[in-house]
Amino acid sequence: MKLYDYVLSPSCYKARLMAALAGVKLDIRPVDFHPGAEHRGPELMALNPAGSIPILEDGDLVLTESSAMLVYLAAQAAPQWLGNDTAGEAARVQQWLSFSHRLTASLGAARLHEMLLRPGNIDVLLGQGTTALRELEAGLVEQHIRGQRFLALDRPTVADIACFPYVALAPDGGVSLDPYPAIRLWSRAIRGLDGFIEMPGIHRLHELRPEPVPEVGEA
Repeated sequence: MKLYDYVLSPSCYKARLMAALAGVKLDIRPVDFHPGAEHRGPELMALNPAGSIPILEDGDLVLTESSAMLVYLAAQAAPQWLGNDTAGEAARVQQWLSFSHRLTASLGAARLHEMLLRPGNIDVLLGQGTTALRELEAGLVEQHIRGQRFLALDRPTVADIACFPYVALAPDGGVSLDPYPAIRLWSRAIRGLDGFIEMPGIHRLHELRPEPVPEVGEA
């Protein structure tokens, strides 16, 4: 499998992280996203007319949406990440996969605005990102009450990988994670998974600053 990749892209990182966790080897093809805009050149536009990355190519199959890549990578080598044991499990995973697009559109866009000066109403983006984080925090608190550490089930799924990068990098766009103890605990649980890999701005568990474990649900 070939991944057209930009090392600073959280969406590309999702695919790299899922592959690492599932034990799938990827042929990484670096893309000069900034400043070269290679993703809008003829080679990559032929693969993805939307002009975005990541792009995952496996023989005749070309995937251009990161959520689809997570599902495909998990199906290849680690189907337990799909949560397909029951219809309810599959639905919960799918619900958080869909939710992850809101994180991309808000926290991700705020990060691009701050780091690459991409156009956007930063106040609106920050408001949308904060709303999404509050929903994520509430969902994780409910899971904690059930004795579960992850978003959809009692084990990590593709839903966690879909949501994690843009949340972890929220401070790059001006959104602090300090008010969200359940999110911080969930983030640590993901970083502690066997096979976890980092990206610039997302560190391994042992590199994080120690913090006291608060009561989940604390403001």
